[in-house]
Amino acid sequence: MAGKYKELAEVLKQECIAPDIYSMWLQTDKIAEQAVPGQFISVYSNDGSRLLPRPISLCEIDKDKKALRIVYRVAGKGTAEFAQCQKGDKLEILGPLGNGFPMERAEGKKVFLIGGGIGIPPMVELSKQLPGEKTVIAGYRDDKLFLKEELERNAVFYAATEDGSVGTKGNVLDAIRENKLIADVVYACGPTPMLRALKAYAQEQDIECWISMEERMACGIGACLACVCQSKEVDDHSHVHNKRVCKDGPVFLATEVEL
Repeated sequence: MAGKYKELAEVLKQECIAPDIYSMWLQTDKIAEQAVPGQFISVYSNDGSRLLPRPISLCEIDKDKKALRIVYRVAGKGTAEFAQCQKGDKLEILGPLGNGFPMERAEGKKVFLIGGGIGIPPMVELSKQLPGEKTVIAGYRDDKLFLKEELERNAVFYAATEDGSVGTKGNVLDAIRENKLIADVVYACGPTPMLRALKAYAQEQDIECWISMEERMACGIGACLACVCQSKEVDDHSHVHNKRVCKDGPVFLATEVEL
């Protein structure tokens, strides 16, 4: 994997695309050129009292224009600050971080791209770059289907909503079963309960499943051990049955980790 860079990125565009969900394009120097689907960046606050950066997954990568798109939910003071940014503002970012999705595993196969909530954005760039037959199953709370148009451009799209306002009432697995969908490989990102259910489903169906874990991170580079998850193998850094989500992941083969 290529190196990491800390840059002062310029905000090219920002808009609110759903309640508390914001889309931001950032001009970078080197990060966009090196980034791959499934990676993330750490975004630093301009407020000196907030020392830790916020990890935000990459939604789109424009290597030609050296630009990155992030889509994030306002969940605290840090992301509330980012939501106030306007064109021309500057944010310090570190990246690209993490390992990304192993796209070669999907060659010649039918693929599910599954996102839940704020785990949906990484599926946009993945759907663009991944060859072959792709089906997106996205899980939302209600009828505010952010990123639906982007996902439909490159894949067959199905939605599940908790309130049943659009698509299948329920979760992404309900949508898979209701529509009798099948695949050979799963790529997924979302909350832990969703990933846990998908892991069980994939094992039951004998499907290869890769999951991107949403953990609260601190340093973003694997040094602080704040984002460890349990693993089957012993980690060569901590020497226990742990994996560092920011460094060893965020993408794992589902059978490698405990959820």
